[in-house]
Amino acid sequence: MDVVAERSVKVRLLRDWLLAEHARQTLKTCATVRQSPKICQKDEALSGWSVVSMMADSRPELQLGWREVFRNRPFQTGRKLTVSQTFIPHAPTVKSRIGAILSATSGNFLEQFDFFLFGFYASAIGKAFFPSESETASLLNTFGVFWLGALMRPVGAIVLGAYIDKIGRRQGLIVTLSIMAIGTVIIAFCPSYETIGIAAPVIVLLGRLLQGFSAGVEVGGVSVYLSEIATPGKRGFYTSFQSSSQQVAIFVAAIVGYVLNESMPVETVAAWGWRIPFFLGCLIIPLIFFLRRTLEETPEFLAMKKHPTAREVFASALANWRIVILGMMMAILTTTTFYFVTVYTPTFGKNVLKLSSQDALLVTLLVAVTNFIWNPIGGAVSDRIGRKPVLLAIAGLALVTAYPALHWLVSSPTFGKMLVVAMMFSFYFGIYSGTMLGALVEIVPKHVRTTCFSLAFALAAALFGTFTPLASTWLIGRTNDKASPGFWLMFAAVLGIIAALTVYPGTAKPSRVAKPSRPERPNSVLGVQATPH
Repeated sequence: MDVVAERSVKVRLLRDWLLAEHARQTLKTCATVRQSPKICQKDEALSGWSVVSMMADSRPELQLGWREVFRNRPFQTGRKLTVSQTFIPHAPTVKSRIGAILSATSGNFLEQFDFFLFGFYASAIGKAFFPSESETASLLNTFGVFWLGALMRPVGAIVLGAYIDKIGRRQGLIVTLSIMAIGTVIIAFCPSYETIGIAAPVIVLLGRLLQGFSAGVEVGGVSVYLSEIATPGKRGFYTSFQSSSQQVAIFVAAIVGYVLNESMPVETVAAWGWRIPFFLGCLIIPLIFFLRRTLEETPEFLAMKKHPTAREVFASALANWRIVILGMMMAILTTTTFYFVTVYTPTFGKNVLKLSSQDALLVTLLVAVTNFIWNPIGGAVSDRIGRKPVLLAIAGLALVTAYPALHWLVSSPTFGKMLVVAMMFSFYFGIYSGTMLGALVEIVPKHVRTTCFSLAFALAAALFGTFTPLASTWLIGRTNDKASPGFWLMFAAVLGIIAALTVYPGTAKPSRVAKPSRPERPNSVLGVQATPH
């Protein structure tokens, strides 16, 4: 019995030492990756080690508070983990995934709500902040500021993208929302040129620069978050909701604008009524903050053994410049069609086709509905048949139909014709965008996923997408051809075809395209330099 007792004591001492060592390693890991104290405490509790008591029971109880128990329903059974088990975060349940999608995409709502309003009320904003004798010159100044704000996107993609790849998806998305909110408030409350002179356009430009800086990583951060909580084989479907959420914002903004135009005289709307929707955007900021704070970190990020430093992120993004450029080329068709069919269409309908504001808003409202529907369909179809065939099919259709469709519209513009053409571009955008988001997430290196994705998309949006209203206005003025914006869309389609053929050479099988490990073994043609992680 003495031998048995002595052996039992040795076993307990060895067990206690192992548990203590595990607790120290857990705390060290949490400090290294800057994990939140709550997560560290949960990891320690699940391992059976109590930092408070500095003791370990032979049959460890789960030392979770009621909040942790509520969030982790599988642990409500009281099942105990053995010493050898290690806590690995599980993917959220179906119910929590729905909540995560809503919380993650809420920031997109604010971004696109404000962006759409800036485009729809471009004429009124131009008169308020950029007065000119020429309406075209005033519009060009307004869209110019809109575009200058977008040029901050690549900067935001690099700076904030590196921050998110290092600190985590959840915390990064809260920071981007804060910056976006500040820009929104600045534009909403800025006095007019008549009141404060040259300071007015400078302040508006500052607000747009802040919005652009934040937007540079908003799309990428949300898309990466959704891809990392997606169920196997449905990454395209999940990431498509990033774009779908933007359509909800456009739908709401279009309704608000329609009601405003119906209830106020045109002169009143142009004078100060246009500010009302911007004030409404400021009022929903607290709600969006609340939703973002409920986000949980993605299991995939927590499972990473090492999170890169800012220097490592920058170096890796530079080493992967080929994939960033190809990703940008792939995203150009998404950004140009989106800004043409949503931001520029109201101005195109009112100022170029001379249709009523109500008709232009109604078309935009219906476009938002169809965009919302086509995005997840595109993502689901690409999950099924592969990214390459969908990307090539839509880009090819856009190439051969963009100018003829616009030429048919401007020859004798009517509400019905404008609706038909807008529905066609909505179909192109939704299917292509739903596919492209999943493809872009898959081809960028995992350890710098947010930075490379955001930079590729930000370059596409800054240099091409948000430039679409300005380019369209300039092309019409230069060529005197109201259908000339079609050439801009055709150019975007050509770039999309080249990118798809380069990224997916040969005939890629659907299973290979959707395989999670595929991004970790990039095609040698792309010259991707993916460091170990």
